[in-house]
Amino acid sequence: MGKTQEETKLAVECGYWPLYRYNPALKAEGKNPFILDSKKPDGSLRKFLEGEIRYASLKRTFPEEAKKLHAELEAQFNARYEDLALMADPTSVCKEPESEEPAPAE
Repeated sequence: MGKTQEETKLAVECGYWPLYRYNPALKAEGKNPFILDSKKPDGSLRKFLEGEIRYASLKRTFPEEAKKLHAELEAQFNARYEDLALMADPTSVCKEPESEEPAPAE
């Protein structure tokens, strides 16, 4: 119990526990009442799962199955974050994806 705040922070950062708010008063103002406070998952889900007894036990007992399930769980959490991000900013569907490559000079 002494590491509760650290575990909670890790759960939020890895996407296990997303933070969001819903404010119906914003809807009356014509604004989106859903606010996503979490950032995109940082990829530390496995670190978080290793600290949870139920997942660590699964890894010890059935390592191959645990590896497969952890990968599936991570994909589900990333998809859930994308869904929440879309609810928070529905216009993001219309935005151009940011390209990592610079545009060619003319």
